[in-house]
Amino acid sequence: MSTNLKRVLIGTVIAVAVIFGVLRYLKVQTKQASPEETVTFYLDGPDGVQVEVMYCRPYKKGRAIFGGLVPYNKVWRTGANEATTFTVNKDINFGGTPIKAGTYTLWTLPGEKSWTVYLNSKMYNWGVDMDGNAQRDPAFDIAAIQVPVVIEPTIVEQFTISVSDPGKELVLRWDDVMVAIPITF
Repeated sequence: MSTNLKRVLIGTVIAVAVIFGVLRYLKVQTKQASPEETVTFYLDGPDGVQVEVMYCRPYKKGRAIFGGLVPYNKVWRTGANEATTFTVNKDINFGGTPIKAGTYTLWTLPGEKSWTVYLNSKMYNWGVDMDGNAQRDPAFDIAAIQVPVVIEPTIVEQFTISVSDPGKELVLRWDDVMVAIPITF
């Protein structure tokens, strides 16, 4: 093997290693700003329906959230970083739509008075493309539920997803906004 070819190969290996290191560093930095969380909820006891949501939790940090950081009438990945996933171990009814057991991505279309909440059967590597647009492909939507916005008197600093107790609703809260999607089985 010639000396020049060895130099090119070594240079290529170093460049790939540097790029990989930079990408890994950037991912760690974004996770610090919007930590990843997996929450698991049991509806009707531990032998009943299990709902697991994996999402990244951005902070308000004094910013205008809905209608600002998260524009109205533009699909949002419903969190930060990767697309939020919603996993259920048994068939359920999600906001009036029958859903089979499985893992889905969760997307929202925020509006001032109501949101549309989507479950999508496709998994995505990241939540947005290089231009900041949601990667959701509507052809894979299995549910689209419109829910009203509730303006709450208390500000929630960090985006939070929970299941209401005893109400059986998937609840999304951030800033002074709360939306809830009924879950029945």
